[in-house]
Formats: sequence, structure tokens, C-alpha cells
Amino acid sequence: MLPGVRTAPLGAREVPGSPYSVRVLQEGYSLPEDEDGSFLADCSVTLIRGGPVTALVDTGGPWGGRRLLAELEAAGTPPESITHVLCTHGHSDHVGNLNLFPKAWVLVGFDLSRPGGAGERGGGGRFVPLDLGRGVPYAPHPGYVEVLPTPGHVRAHVSVAVRGTALGTVVAAGDLFEREGDGGEWGALSEDPPEQERSRRRVLEVADVVVPGHGAPFRVFREGGGMGTTPP
Repeated sequence: MLPGVRTAPLGAREVPGSPYSVRVLQEGYSLPEDEDGSFLADCSVTLIRGGPVTALVDTGGPWGGRRLLAELEAAGTPPESITHVLCTHGHSDHVGNLNLFPKAWVLVGFDLSRPGGAGERGGGGRFVPLDLGRGVPYAPHPGYVEVLPTPGHVRAHVSVAVRGTALGTVVAAGDLFEREGDGGEWGALSEDPPEQERSRRRVLEVADVVVPGHGAPFRVFREGGGMGTTPP
């Protein structure tokens, strides 16, 4: 972690806020299974709702579609109400249920598409150019919901920041962070460890809560004033 930064488990799956609350529908996990290096894994799935954007960050693997639909039903958020599906990157455990949201704008890494409108040629999705690959964030709701380029785990990796919650800024970070206290393991899974280290530092400088890709959400405390500071 950064000097002057410490973390602690959030101890909850929902952070209230106005206009947006953040709810972890599925807590990700990664468990070694065999000596051949295989492991059981699925990712964290996070729901952002309350304002004009209703977003899902990552969708889990294709084996978990029924569970995801049940979690959305329990949250009172039917799949047709999802306006944006924001996948942090293209690994199978993060994008496996995109087909459940045909009416949503879909981001996978640095690529964004929107559903085709009635009467449009072909009737399929439409690619929307972005500058995430040049370091320019994409904001589905400026000032509140922002997609940040956070390369390293893979080149086209993003994190989603939700500002103004009761705990400050919540960042659904995908596999930028495997879990709280992952310092000894994330590098082995990284395409570019130095770049990922820079991305991790940038997120820790702004986040008050992090939802990692394969673990429970955690608080971030920094020395100094304002939100996210270490309590006395």
C-alpha cells in the first residue's frame, strides 16, 4: 500500500448514498484447486443505482447467470432496468452474462457499444469511440459515475468510481486488486506489473472504499484531512 494508507474490511455489502448507492451483489473469490495450477474463481459483481444511470460492474462467469438474476430480483432491480454494463476487462469470469442485458450500453475494457435503435440498419449494437486508451475517463453520469482507465492486469482494464456516497468515493476495481492485502499475489497475474502498480496507487489516492475483483470490499484510510482519512 501507499505510505500513510491503511485498509480495513468494509464489513457490509452496500454503501448508501445520494444520488447513488453501491451494492455488491456477488463477492468475488479465487480458490486454488489442483497442483496443475487450476483454481475456482468468479468475480465481484457490483450494482450502482439511484440516479439516471443504473449500472452493473462486471457480470460474473456464464455459470452464474441464474444466481445473478436472482440477486437482481432480490435487490428490486430487474435486468431490463440496467442502463449500463461496465466490465472492467474481458476475462471470462467478468463478461459471462452480457447476453442478459440486451437493452444496456455495454463497456468491456476500453470498448463501448450501445444497443441499436428501432429501424437502424442491422438492428445490432453500435460501437461508440472513446479515449480510455489515451487515459481519458468515460463518464456515464459526469461528477458521479466515472470509468477510469486502470491498465496493468491487462492493458484494457478499467475501474468504476462512484462519487458522493455516504462513505465518499467507492471504486469497483475489477482485478486491479485481487482482494484486500493482496500484495504478494497480484503481480503474478499481471500483464504489466509496473503499470498496474501505478494504477493501484492512483486508485488508492482517491478511493474511500474499494470493491476488489476476488474478495470482500474494503475501506481505505489516508493520513490528512477529508474523507477516507484515518480516524483518531
